[in-house]
Amino acid sequence: MRFALNHIATPKLSLADFLGLACRLGMPAIEIRNDLPDVVGTMPAGAVRAAAVASGVDILSINALYPFNVWSGDMPARALALADYAQTCGARALVMCPLNDGTPVPHGDLVAALRELVPILRQHGITGLVEPLGFPVSSLRTKREAIEAIREAGASDVCKLVHDTFHHHLAGEREFFPEFTGLVHISGVREADLALNDMLDADRALVDEMDRLNNIGQLRALATGGYAGAVSIEPFAPSVHDDPDPEAALRASFAHVAQGVA
Repeated sequence: MRFALNHIATPKLSLADFLGLACRLGMPAIEIRNDLPDVVGTMPAGAVRAAAVASGVDILSINALYPFNVWSGDMPARALALADYAQTCGARALVMCPLNDGTPVPHGDLVAALRELVPILRQHGITGLVEPLGFPVSSLRTKREAIEAIREAGASDVCKLVHDTFHHHLAGEREFFPEFTGLVHISGVREADLALNDMLDADRALVDEMDRLNNIGQLRALATGGYAGAVSIEPFAPSVHDDPDPEAALRASFAHVAQGVA
């Protein structure tokens, strides 16, 4: 496994400063975003590519196409625009997240959306990373359903899974599917009295010895199953974003995880 850094870990940093941080931490691979911070919406793709190349950093993915499983309205145009951007900036993949507002989405609609995405992904030479969200309100909670839909859509050559340790825990899913996994997201929840169904993105901090999600156990299971790809640090907690010394905090978390999976 190799470690990477999602820009959500330090959303107050410019892309240039974020690239410098990743290099200093020994993580020459990153994920950029189109929400917080919105690199995609504020920087030309060519400028992003140039900055990454100059830093010697690999762009793993753009986070994210949402809600990819509702193929209506402006979704086709947004999917194409993000794929164009990914290709131009040099990103290898596009993270794709399902509708997460309590509205059910039929399995058939998920399959249909993937079928529409297949030619876009193939044309642009990028991978679609399907990320099931474990929240009770999510329209796609499990990796098993995602795999079934990918197979039904004939998308196995261009689609893989994101194994997010937070969402894996929330969904209560026990299977890991390392052979279908294209990227791993890690974050930790520390609050001992926080109920499972009450966990939100804002509770996702860095992984340390107080972690309730068993990140290290999950990573060991993935490695035992043969996963050897990137593990990207993706904390959403305001306490992480507001840390006056994010580099030290990230370095300590990285050391804790690396030692645990060694």
